[in-house]
Amino acid sequence: MNSPLARTPLYDLHIALGGKMAPFAGYSMPVHYPTGIRAEHEAVRTAAGIFDVSHMGEFVVRGPQAEELVQHLTANDVTGVSVGQAQYSALCNERGTVLDDLLVYRFADRFMLVVNGANRDKDWRWVQEHSAGYDAEVADESDRIALIALQGPSSQDILAPLVSIDLSALGYYRFGEAEAFGADVVVSRTGYTGEDGFEIYLDAAAATSAWRRLSEADAPTPPLPAGLGARDSLRLEMGYALYGNDLDENHNPFESGLGWIVKLDAGDFVGRDALLATRERGVASRLTGIRLLERGFPRPGYELVQGDEVVGEVTSGVYSPTLGAGIAMGYLPTAAAAPGTEVGVLIRNRVIPARTERPPFYSGGSIRR
Repeated sequence: MNSPLARTPLYDLHIALGGKMAPFAGYSMPVHYPTGIRAEHEAVRTAAGIFDVSHMGEFVVRGPQAEELVQHLTANDVTGVSVGQAQYSALCNERGTVLDDLLVYRFADRFMLVVNGANRDKDWRWVQEHSAGYDAEVADESDRIALIALQGPSSQDILAPLVSIDLSALGYYRFGEAEAFGADVVVSRTGYTGEDGFEIYLDAAAATSAWRRLSEADAPTPPLPAGLGARDSLRLEMGYALYGNDLDENHNPFESGLGWIVKLDAGDFVGRDALLATRERGVASRLTGIRLLERGFPRPGYELVQGDEVVGEVTSGVYSPTLGAGIAMGYLPTAAAAPGTEVGVLIRNRVIPARTERPPFYSGGSIRR
């Protein structure tokens, strides 16, 4: 018997807005609203959109050895992260493959690990298992935290009058603690769209009020509610990987395009020995971007071919509203993954010509670095 789908604190609001709901990461989430995926996508590229991302998991690490524990758990080097800074990282298992990708936030008195919602239970068990022997406390605070993402070039103008901190002083991958919407919030200049924007962590009880205040903001173009469909097309235009599609426990970070976050010389962490061996050995396949040269909609599971040989399959795919072309990601043999390599995507028994490309597919966003 299937477990009932969980609901985020914003579920009732999504229903009231006419959201088309579907299962995602164990939650009932909006795929799109009556405006449609394309309009929501274009709103984020040109003005702003609001996303409910409350399905994500938040683990908090405190104590005298909090830094040592986070360093042990994650593949990146957290010792160089300053207070008020976020870091993209990965959890790896002992085989050196990707258990999850995540964001690590460093506060003055704690760390917050933000993990994918679909992996929350798995990650929590793993974090507890590997915390033994450290003078640190870990807590799963996911149920009390809501997460709203405001994304798009107008995001700062919309949010600035509503928060108690100066957003213009907040750099990319930086965050601040503030008051907003009658609640204490964490405002982070991060996102999954390629546009400037903010992710707002707040008490679940304040989420609906916050969403409404953002929606009613005094802006030339009010932010548009946006669902999973637009989130997927926006992130794919940037070549951002999605766990469960492009990242999984069958592939290591070097195969998955995450080698840049693996700091093998920064000390021991779970999976380091296996990753040292992988670096020496090299990898047989790589996650690469693929752009269709003729009209087509590449979907996960579609075969990638060269001549009569199947050389891989699509892990993520979409018809890009911005580019007017089908784009995809998939694992290919290392030689075939080089940018500019001709491949085919098998769609409905027809091979659509395509070419490998180093993401991002779209580079015109307002993202601040």
